[in-house]
Amino acid sequence: MRIALFITCVNDIAFPQTGIAVTRILERLGHTVDFPTAQTCCGQMHANTGYRAEALPMVRNYVDVFDRYDAIVTPSGSCTAMVRDQYPHLHPAAASVAARTYELSELLVDVLGVTDVGAEFAERVTYHPTCHGLRMLRLGDKPLALLRQVRGIQLVELGDAEECCGFGGTFALKNPDVSTAMLTDKCRRVLDSGASVLAAADNSCLAHIGGGLGRGRSGVRVMHYAEILASPGAPA
Repeated sequence: MRIALFITCVNDIAFPQTGIAVTRILERLGHTVDFPTAQTCCGQMHANTGYRAEALPMVRNYVDVFDRYDAIVTPSGSCTAMVRDQYPHLHPAAASVAARTYELSELLVDVLGVTDVGAEFAERVTYHPTCHGLRMLRLGDKPLALLRQVRGIQLVELGDAEECCGFGGTFALKNPDVSTAMLTDKCRRVLDSGASVLAAADNSCLAHIGGGLGRGRSGVRVMHYAEILASPGAPA
């Protein structure tokens, strides 16, 4: 299977360690991962704010870059949802490559049939299911199924886990008071869990929550769940 990594612009600029983690996981499982350097932003910000025509060049570029691959994996529920849900409507020729674009847990669990990736991470972790993964991709418990197989981990429940963190891309900019109130509720639930690490599938949401936790000097770290899965350990 020819697998390509779609890193997303946010991860490429601010969280490159997450893309490295995805590659390490798949290489540990015996797969080769390509990183096409011609990839760009998926156009989600443009499409979601009404600039659909401006998003089209990015959609076409995505098709040109990734159409040769059997599977495209991305560590972002929101960007995966953009490609799978909006691309076929914006550019019908994108339908085929959109269907082969997977959020990491989908590729591992549904396509490769794997839940144990040979990771070890001895910390107390809680998981926040981000909105696009929860409501658009319907990831269900796939990320949790992967985390449960990590050796040494102590997974604890996050109260009101399905409540939005308040980020929502431009929502946080246009509605700062509402966003901050939602963030405050989410941070309180994280602290109530007693976790030392908060994991999620989208670094944009983790940056938002991490900012709130950091300003409160909570000591709780935020990590993309791929980075936990990439932690070294002996395969079973």
